[in-house]
Amino acid sequence: MREHYLTRIETASVCRELALLLHAGVGPGDAVSLLAKEAPEGCLREVLTAMASKVDEGVPLAAAMKASGAFPAYVTGLLEMGQRSGRTEEALEALAGYYEARERTDQQLRSALTYPVILLLLMLVVIVVLLAKVLPVFNEVYASLGGRLTGVAGGLLGLGRFLDGILPLLCVLLGLAAAFVAVFSLSGAAREKVLAAWRKCRGDRGVSRKRNDARFAQALAMGLCSGLPLEESVDLAGTMVRDVPEAQARCRACREKLAAGADLTAALGETGMLPPSAVRLLALGLRGGTGDTVMEEIARRLSEEADLALERKVAKVEPALVLGTSLLVGVILLSVMLPLMDIMTAIG
Repeated sequence: MREHYLTRIETASVCRELALLLHAGVGPGDAVSLLAKEAPEGCLREVLTAMASKVDEGVPLAAAMKASGAFPAYVTGLLEMGQRSGRTEEALEALAGYYEARERTDQQLRSALTYPVILLLLMLVVIVVLLAKVLPVFNEVYASLGGRLTGVAGGLLGLGRFLDGILPLLCVLLGLAAAFVAVFSLSGAAREKVLAAWRKCRGDRGVSRKRNDARFAQALAMGLCSGLPLEESVDLAGTMVRDVPEAQARCRACREKLAAGADLTAALGETGMLPPSAVRLLALGLRGGTGDTVMEEIARRLSEEADLALERKVAKVEPALVLGTSLLVGVILLSVMLPLMDIMTAIG
């Protein structure tokens, strides 16, 4: 089994092409075989060839994808739901659109964050040089004039001497930070590992929580549209967030409430699987007999809200970094220059 997933572009391409072939009446096994023959030499062809063999043996497409180890749980889970509900093409189309959007968002994030992070590293280098090398020079100037650095400047001088003593270690740390940024930006596999660890620890807060809600809503919408029982729809939708422990716990609680006889909207609202506004909208849709359509609209809205929240977060990063580092450099310079101006005034 592979130890890393296909890239988002490869995943989206496979899903999109499979959907087109299935829509044209090609069987799953033949469709995967055709893709394997057309794929360039490399990991993608190996994955598709192995999948084609599995499907020819009678293994469902979702199970073949899962056995390859090259597709995320979101892909195999949503496709499994689509197969069980007779909406395989719709599931593949939804997955293709999802991963194409994720790739666009990922590119925007890399371009938006690379410059601020590089700027931050450069500003840290400037600050260290100011504290460790420039401040001692000013201190000698003050000593030659019969004074010394006190207050904030004196504290910064002490900090500068400490930093000067550990300057080799600082260089190593800054080098490691720069290497991490480079690997995170350029290596998709490394980025996925970091993000997976993040999801396990803090993957259910803020923007991540919004994205989890959108993923769950999309899967639940497919289950409702396909006429699956509510409990089964929730179980399958829960596979979309199984990489986030807190979200998975909420899903289990929701399933237990449904098993105890609670209605869908009450279970979703009490466990926090969906935002209150989405739960109210779904309740109205269920009363009017259009719950499946309303659920699809809720999934679309939640996805748009998650993307917008992410864009807003990214937009705040660069100004915050620039402002913070600029203020710190300004404080260092002012704490040195103001006492020097007082001394020069006294001499004059």
